[in-house]
Amino acid sequence: MSQNHPPIPRLDLAPKLKRPLSLWNPLDYLRLLYWVFFFPQAVRRYEYTFGSESRLEDTKTWREKWEWLRQNSVQRQLILQALVLMFAIPVGLSRLSEEIGISIDWRGVALGVALGVAFGMGSGVEFGVESGVVLGVESGVVLGVAFGMASGVVLGVALGIVLGMASGIPSSVVSGVAFGVPSRVVSGAASDVVLGVMLSAASNVESVVALGVESVVALGVASGVASGVARIRPENWLFAVPFTLLQRQHQNRQFPHITPLPIPYLSSQIAHWLRRDWETGLHNINQLLLFTLQFIPVVQAVNRVLAETPKDQLIYRVAQLSEDLYDWNLVRFASVSLGEAMKSRAVQSFSFIPWKQQIQDRFQIEISLNTPARASAAGFWYLHEQEPDKATEAFAIVRDLLYGEEMFALAKILTGFHQTAELAEIASLKLPPSPTSPRLRENTWQAIASLRRVIADVQVVQNSVSRSARSLALNRSLGELETILDTPDILPEAERNLIIQTAKKWQESLLQVTGKIGDISITKAVTNPYVIGDPVQGNLFVGREDIIRQLKDVQGNNLQSVALYGHRRMGKTSILLNATNCLGAKVQVAYVNLLRVGDCSEGVGELLIFITDAIAKTVKIAPPADRDLLDLPYLTFGRYIEQVVANIEGGLIIALDEFEKIEELIKAGKINPDFIGFLRGILQMSSKVALAFAGLHTLHEMTSDYFNPLFASIIPIRVGFLSLGATRQVLANPDDDFILDYKPEALDRIYELTHGQPYLTQLVGFLLVRHYNDQVFEMGRPRDPMFTIEDVETVINNPEFFTNARYYLTGVWGQAAEGAPGQQEILTALAPHVKGMNLDRLSAETGMDQTSLEESLKTLERHDVVKEINGCYCIAVELFRRWVQMSLGGSN
Repeated sequence: MSQNHPPIPRLDLAPKLKRPLSLWNPLDYLRLLYWVFFFPQAVRRYEYTFGSESRLEDTKTWREKWEWLRQNSVQRQLILQALVLMFAIPVGLSRLSEEIGISIDWRGVALGVALGVAFGMGSGVEFGVESGVVLGVESGVVLGVAFGMASGVVLGVALGIVLGMASGIPSSVVSGVAFGVPSRVVSGAASDVVLGVMLSAASNVESVVALGVESVVALGVASGVASGVARIRPENWLFAVPFTLLQRQHQNRQFPHITPLPIPYLSSQIAHWLRRDWETGLHNINQLLLFTLQFIPVVQAVNRVLAETPKDQLIYRVAQLSEDLYDWNLVRFASVSLGEAMKSRAVQSFSFIPWKQQIQDRFQIEISLNTPARASAAGFWYLHEQEPDKATEAFAIVRDLLYGEEMFALAKILTGFHQTAELAEIASLKLPPSPTSPRLRENTWQAIASLRRVIADVQVVQNSVSRSARSLALNRSLGELETILDTPDILPEAERNLIIQTAKKWQESLLQVTGKIGDISITKAVTNPYVIGDPVQGNLFVGREDIIRQLKDVQGNNLQSVALYGHRRMGKTSILLNATNCLGAKVQVAYVNLLRVGDCSEGVGELLIFITDAIAKTVKIAPPADRDLLDLPYLTFGRYIEQVVANIEGGLIIALDEFEKIEELIKAGKINPDFIGFLRGILQMSSKVALAFAGLHTLHEMTSDYFNPLFASIIPIRVGFLSLGATRQVLANPDDDFILDYKPEALDRIYELTHGQPYLTQLVGFLLVRHYNDQVFEMGRPRDPMFTIEDVETVINNPEFFTNARYYLTGVWGQAAEGAPGQQEILTALAPHVKGMNLDRLSAETGMDQTSLEESLKTLERHDVVKEINGCYCIAVELFRRWVQMSLGGSN
């Protein structure tokens, strides 16, 4: 296998220099001279490797430029070396010419230097330096002899380096040094190979005329010819071809650095590399783009391989191509015909369009979407060019390909971002959903998730009436944006600028309102808004909209009786106490906590006294005399209900909390079993009266048949765990004045631990506020007013947590001892296993037969103690599982 397919070479074309150039090393001057003439990319690489990240072009005044040069020793030494070359070489050549008796026409030298200075000083763009130095060189060729030409070149080059850097254009130095080869490889390769001579002639004649040089036409034509030859460097190509062909498989093979003329067979070889090993091939492409001008073979090879790539790999490969790419025009020409671009340049060259306009228009070729490969490349190109609407059109063509739908959704979302800047626009932005994993652009989707959170916070900033809520939302959103702006390098290059620009725009809009909203300063201990143990009432009652909605649905023109059931500390009492506020003014709720009844030593009359007192307090109608209720309980209570119905405008719901107490009293012989039938009769008296039971069980689970009369009249409503959204709401918005906040991942972690169990959720929030107050106001340790995952772990790992939670934990454990046998044994077996166990293993662990095991599991599921996931049963609440395990003497 290895004999038929030799390994793909991994090119390393970078200049080999492990130290900065030295002012005192003569060999370094020769190295620099070699770079100037035959490896201009090395100058750029040298600055990048050893120089400062700051750029001279970022400075504005001469004082700033001087300070920059003083602080950047590498660039300063490079200028000094250029000055040495500028003066030493002409003097040396002059003396050498005198020795051998050759006279030099120094007009070429002077004109070369003058033009290099003029264009180097007068232009802050690549083309100005390029044209100036090239024209200086070409004029030296025409007006001087061989040594005159050489001197003119050296002076023009050296002074171009010095003045180019001093003028704030170090990137232009490379182009000037390279005899006019553009640093944007395509401009030298695609156009000048075909029509470089004609276009150069046209442009340089115009320059020469402007300078008033004698013999304008003749000199212009000669300069144009010289310019075309200088740009394509045919002698360099001819010299390099044999060596290149002899080293085709060598890892460190040499390529000509300054000729755009395509090397024979190079395109085929690059295509072979890409077919064999796409990633190594991309590395080699980048090396060629960085250190040679072989753009045409690279484009041809990439297009050839993409055209034959299987559709399920196409978008993935284009995405890899666009990462860490030196020249993004490669992606563009994967969606544009290189031949069409060259034909367009030819038409321009023979037209009378001014040469500057030609330079601006030379790549204005329409992008094609006629193949999947071109459409995919166009999508990534348009993202890079910050035209997401066009990227959306391109990716729409390849939506059916692997990752096509993801890239289409990404482009569509980025289009929405790109079109928004004002807060009102951000708040009203509607985005399509993000795709699920696995995803091609995972880091991008994480940034988009952050921007979605910013949108939610901007909605709070725009709409909330709470100043504290608006301030916290503002700070939170600015923090999200700052995180994105601080880590741009983790984003793929194609969409990086779009996301960064969006973050900057939104940040600017948010900063404009900071003064209006102000900042929240916490100067005293935060009042704890979370309620543990007692029912939650008033504005603190949040997160149970689903249950209230069900209550509203069953309360039409005729009131309907309901039974709220669920295990302890689920919030049933809070729902009953807040039902009046939620159901409307026409429905009144008389709340009765049956745990306060006692043992009813006086019989059912005592129970009815307790109920009538609650009704009288609600409807403001005096209750019957206690003696009447004790002597004739059913008759007296019935007459009182008739009186109530006659005097209230709406309806009355009698809420009996902890209704299992009735069964206890019946079993104890304190009240007769016919009390259940009496309650059913009360319901039949009027449609304006209903009962609301709340307890651990449904009526069907009650052990005695005397509850049967109520079955048909009662609608069961299960009170289970809070959803993730409701859990977040309970924690993040316990009241309007809450000034602390949570990291999103902290909210998610609390939900993982509590599964939305209301009591445990409130307890975690309560202990977090206490933890914050202890740190800031007891220990004097300043911190951000935002809870993190670390804070959550701190409070739940504190032994105090399980001490406070014992009311809920022991209640659930005790309930598991009732009803179907073996429930506690099942919980004991499941506690050590976070992911649970299947039926067979659980049966073996508990010793229970299949029928009994399934019955007990159904009871535990109905009471939200265990849950089934993919055939495995596990304890629903992670904190309860830990408590069971600790109670049994295990470890977490």
